[in-house]
Amino acid sequence: MPVYTQHAPDPHTWYSLAAQAERSAGVVSSHPAMSSCSRVALVTGANKGVGFAIARALCRLFSGDVVLTARDEARGRAAVQQLQDEGLSPRFHQLDITDLQSIRALRDFLLREYGGLDVLVNNAAIYMENPKVVDTMPFHIKAEVTMNTNFHGTRDVCTELLPLMRPGGRVVNVSSLMCLRALKSCSPELQQKFRSETITEEELVGLMKKFVEDTKKGVHQTEGWPDTAYGVTKIGVTVLSRIQARHLSEQRGGDKILLNACCPGWVRTDMGGPDATKSPEEGAETPVYLALLPPDAEGPHGQFVMDKKVEQW
Repeated sequence: MPVYTQHAPDPHTWYSLAAQAERSAGVVSSHPAMSSCSRVALVTGANKGVGFAIARALCRLFSGDVVLTARDEARGRAAVQQLQDEGLSPRFHQLDITDLQSIRALRDFLLREYGGLDVLVNNAAIYMENPKVVDTMPFHIKAEVTMNTNFHGTRDVCTELLPLMRPGGRVVNVSSLMCLRALKSCSPELQQKFRSETITEEELVGLMKKFVEDTKKGVHQTEGWPDTAYGVTKIGVTVLSRIQARHLSEQRGGDKILLNACCPGWVRTDMGGPDATKSPEEGAETPVYLALLPPDAEGPHGQFVMDKKVEQW
């Protein structure tokens, strides 16, 4: 499996990024065609499993278009066809969250077609630590590949698409219960950093990079890290969500955009395995609940949510 090299975009304010994105696509947000009747929800990694179940539920419940994305175009279009056979009307756009050009092509599509975004569900992720699968891939390679997708890829999607969020928008970053277990297995020093209310995005990125570097040196456990790359990447996604929510409150507080991380639970998917306790439809319930929080909702915001309840971080 190739190791993806991720180059995160330079940090900018939400507004300058939005203006830059709109200029590059030749779009003016106030165009009449881009009114509230052109609402759109986007689900990444939606060709199977929980992502597919989220997309299906949004097709039924969201008043607007639903865009299903997948890295593999053939699988994505097959998923769209399956939903169309059920009488639903999703749209498809290819997206590889480890490819900045792919993310920006999606951004330009959303600006061109809708002038913004109303619901973003970041579900795309990989898992390479199945104990039932015997492989010889070194742990540090798994750590780098998993980190590049689950954390850096999700962060890049947010960097490019959060500026498109319209007032009243909802953002859901799908995390995992494993991040809570991984957090408790971190050293007290790391736990304190990850629980900090003032940690910056740059500091978080530095910690995620340090984990990968420590795995390459074979010192990650002595440096206070748990022995799970997936769990650490989902710590990153959850803490990133807390930071992003803080930024939204500071910079766009009047827009009532709500952003949360969530855990779908242990779900019967390729990732969760056949013994898991929840169906994909049950796993989709909390992400869909957060994606469809009513317009007058004040929260949750910047929280980690499981079974529709806020979990203590």
